[in-house]
Amino acid sequence: MVQFADVDEVFHALSNPTRRKVLERLSAGPATVSELAAPFDMQLPSFVQHLSVLEQSRLVRSQKRGRVRTYELAPERFKVAEDWLTERRRLWEARLDRFDEYVLQLKERESEA
Repeated sequence: MVQFADVDEVFHALSNPTRRKVLERLSAGPATVSELAAPFDMQLPSFVQHLSVLEQSRLVRSQKRGRVRTYELAPERFKVAEDWLTERRRLWEARLDRFDEYVLQLKERESEA
């Protein structure tokens, strides 16, 4: 069972376009803070806050060597979002299947009358 706090953390992190772009960049491989921040028009402290949210949600992890911090994806954490979405899909598909059955029953009754 997925913990709601975990789901909230992951979706909060994913809710921001800057953070999603960072995740897209990291899907190509690890990158330093400077490399990640380069395409964005914002001050470094503001950008680092985005990285902090991603790290707190455990979607990324970082390593510090000397003065350089490098980030990489933590792909296993995306399973939290995947599991939550899969459960929603399962529920809605079941509801729509029941609705479809109901509509077919109504059509049958209508054609019998």
